[in-house]
Amino acid sequence: MASDDKKILLVEDEKAIRDAVAAYLERENYIVRGVGDGQSAVEEFEKHSFDLVILDSEGIGQETLNAVDSFVADNGFIPMLLVQDAEKLSSLHMPTQGKNDFIVSAATVSEFEMRCTLLLWPGEESAPADIVSVDNMTINLATYQVYIDDKPVDLTLMEYSLLSFLATHPSRAYSRETLLHRVWGFEYCGGTRTVDVHIRRVRSKVGPQVASHIVTIRGVGYLFRI
Repeated sequence: MASDDKKILLVEDEKAIRDAVAAYLERENYIVRGVGDGQSAVEEFEKHSFDLVILDSEGIGQETLNAVDSFVADNGFIPMLLVQDAEKLSSLHMPTQGKNDFIVSAATVSEFEMRCTLLLWPGEESAPADIVSVDNMTINLATYQVYIDDKPVDLTLMEYSLLSFLATHPSRAYSRETLLHRVWGFEYCGGTRTVDVHIRRVRSKVGPQVASHIVTIRGVGYLFRI
């Protein structure tokens, strides 16, 4: 779905994260301009037009937020994707006009890609659906909720992220290292054992019917079997 005609402004104050996210988006054939502060964002606004603004609100000052809001409003309310830490969602500032969305900083790469797609191509039939159903399980990708037999399952954010990634990428084995990168994200530097621990917790919480879909591939990692 990505197109080299789509231009994204990425506002992220941490250079390592900014470079990693920009590299990922460029691999998907987007044109990306990355900046770390409000003044640089304003300069980019003056030189280029953009189809989407991605803004990591953590570490970004109010001046930068105001500059981005003004640009978005002055240019027909360009779609904006806000990135926010899960524990700070209550303080999230969302623009009141235009088509906008948010994502937690620990979300999976696949969900990040999906939300970009929905903002860049609203209403496209090929955009991923927000609902994933497997047997007696329903995953709502828009609300970060999982249901078994229509009853909510109490998952931590990383348990949800791991389950939703596997369920949306079925019938393919992923190594523990790949899961760490795709699920835990660009910043995580921990060991692969955390993947095994989270798999065990997810299996115990979703019950045997859904757990049977999460298959251990010896010497490789895990696969979600449909």
